[in-house]
Amino acid sequence: MRFLELKVPPPIVGFLIGAFMWLTASAVPTFDLILPRRNAIVLALLVAGVCVGMLGVVSFRRARTTVNPLTPEKSSCLVTSGIYRYTRNPMYLGMLLILLGWAVLLANIVAIIFLLVFILYLKRFQIGPEEKALASVFDRDFATYRSKVRRWL
Repeated sequence: MRFLELKVPPPIVGFLIGAFMWLTASAVPTFDLILPRRNAIVLALLVAGVCVGMLGVVSFRRARTTVNPLTPEKSSCLVTSGIYRYTRNPMYLGMLLILLGWAVLLANIVAIIFLLVFILYLKRFQIGPEEKALASVFDRDFATYRSKVRRWL
């Protein structure tokens, strides 16, 4: 399944996962949950997701390197400052937080399973190939960074 590596932009993957979450929640309402303060939780997760993701984009823009996730080998520098001191993938973490907010809004236990699908897909077809490309471009610098900063949090 290497043909999927670095082929589908992560925002499209996130959108598709969100659509599957909604379809699943609609199809099996018997798995709905009652969540107190649901709207507040959703708002907090959405705001956190957007902020984390945007901090990643801003860090890339400041470093004047590509934000295109399909061509990591074109990175002009290894970004290790800002939010990248805490997570190697803030843009993907932001998407995950947004999807988690969507799952809470849907309040359906089956929809939550798709969060794992999102993580596994990104890990296999996006993050793994990205890290391989960054290791080939930045060699020891990336190895050092990778050893100090976790993939998600």
